Amino acid sequence: QVQLVESGGGSVQAGGSLRLSCAASGYSYSIYWMGMGWFRQAPGKERGGVAAIDSEGSTSYADSVKGRFTISQDNAKNTLYLQMNSLKPEDTAIYYCAADFRRRPPVWALETTRYNYWGQGTQVTVSS
Repeated sequence: QVQLVESGGGSVQAGGSLRLSCAASGYSYSIYWMGMGWFRQAPGKERGGVAAIDSEGSTSYADSVKGRFTISQDNAKNTLYLQMNSLKPEDTAIYYCAADFRRRPPVWALETTRYNYWGQGTQVTVSS
């Protein structure tokens, strides 16, 4: 059974940094993820895409995080990362890791419907 487990969330002051990790397990490591991504959901808001990376290493970012967040992956460790710098209070949300074995059009990269495996989420709180 495929599992995605996020870690690294916490509380930080505005301007600070956090690095989120997402460990994947429960699948044959001879099969590669075609797409992985980070999403977030703030109270009262819909879950939205933050950053995504495909099997060729191409990345996509939401406009609100460009230049501040960096997505990366370590295939040897089956782990996805999100480095978050210059955090703002509006970045406060539950952050979710998502992944899929299917190849899909790049334009779908930040769409929730693109992914069929999800983690449980990790809370990020940024205070002013």
